[in-house]
Amino acid sequence: MRRIALIAAGLVVVAIAVAVIRGPSGSSSRGPYLVRAIFDDASFAAEGENVRIAGANVGSIHALGVTAAKKAAVTISITDKRFAPFHADATCAIRPQSLIGEEYVDCTPGTSGAPALPRIHSGAGKGTYYLPVTRTSSPIDSDIVQDISTEPVRESLAVIINEFGTGLAGRGSDLNAVIHRANPALGQTDKVLKILAGQNKTLARLATDSDTVLAPLARERNQLSGFVTQANTTAVASAARARDISRTFNLFPSYLSQLRPLMADLQQLADQGTPLLTSLGQSANALGRQFANLVPFASAARTSLINLGNAAKESQPSLVATLPLAQRLSSLGSAAKPTAANLQKLLASLQTTGGIQQLMNLLFNGAIAGNGFNSLGHYVRQESLDSSCTNYVFKPVAGCSANFAALRAASVNESTATATAHGQDSVVSRAVASVSESKQTGASMQGLLTYLVGDGR
Repeated sequence: MRRIALIAAGLVVVAIAVAVIRGPSGSSSRGPYLVRAIFDDASFAAEGENVRIAGANVGSIHALGVTAAKKAAVTISITDKRFAPFHADATCAIRPQSLIGEEYVDCTPGTSGAPALPRIHSGAGKGTYYLPVTRTSSPIDSDIVQDISTEPVRESLAVIINEFGTGLAGRGSDLNAVIHRANPALGQTDKVLKILAGQNKTLARLATDSDTVLAPLARERNQLSGFVTQANTTAVASAARARDISRTFNLFPSYLSQLRPLMADLQQLADQGTPLLTSLGQSANALGRQFANLVPFASAARTSLINLGNAAKESQPSLVATLPLAQRLSSLGSAAKPTAANLQKLLASLQTTGGIQQLMNLLFNGAIAGNGFNSLGHYVRQESLDSSCTNYVFKPVAGCSANFAALRAASVNESTATATAHGQDSVVSRAVASVSESKQTGASMQGLLTYLVGDGR
């Protein structure tokens, strides 16, 4: 019993593994995806014809059959697993492939939000996925429509229509459904008409507003036609430079990435410049008045500027003639540069050490010591004079004066007697008398000497 239980458990495990490998559909996941599509008519379809989605071949017609309801059953095989599975809103249509009557099946797999097609578990088409006739269409080929006008198809069509009048009595809805499936454009037209019916008020406003819009366009039709012509010229020129334009668009992302920091800086500049621009806006009126006031000034200055230009033009030859002199002065300045440097050093040294002041003192004191003059004439001193009033100064010294008052008789007589007693000559006597007179008036010898020297004689 234990062995039987182990064998049974092994069989269960194998069955589970097979089910997992084969998948829930019961077919190998490596095989094609089979869809059993029901059509009203598939008379010109053949096995091996292409199945296309968005114009790309994704499979072929696997088999053809007829249902119990006298419908065409077309089994299509989808070998490109990227377009599987089909969903409940999938559609398929049989379309002409060439002028010799070949057909192909054009499908759309539907949207992923819709449920997947149900699988047929038993009966015809077992293991395939079911696409009902409501999701298929079989458009009538143009050659069949053209055959209506030829004999005997025309008479046959008349007989069929007459018989349909009896056979389709009370089945108008079925006939309408067959016609819509025969030409899916009619179904789409019904949808469009329903949408338009729901928007009838909007369409009425559109008709009214379009007249308002089209009236100005009609008045400006010449400009509009010119715009179209110029646009054509522009388009031709752009087409000639299509490669450069394409390269421009290829480089545009990198340009934007490089432009981003600059735009950030511009934004910061704009934020910081807003107060300045606001202030400029407030002073715009005053600036406008200033510029308005400049107009008369500019008008008055025009004459002066013209005269200045004429004067400059007339003086141009003279100025050009001075170029040799300027060159010579430049050469002289270059040659005198070492001498000027040495002279500058000498003068700076004299200024620093007080040499110039000492030289002036020497000249001044020498002139005072070696020369004298009074009202009687020149005289020569027998001894040098040196006091606080004989120094060269820029400001007056207290006690030293160059002002002389009237001579007093007693002082003059005393000075004359003293000079005679010492045997001096008349010139010396006069000098002594002058000195005595200066003392009597309270003036110092320095003031007298300054007055004598400053007299210039």
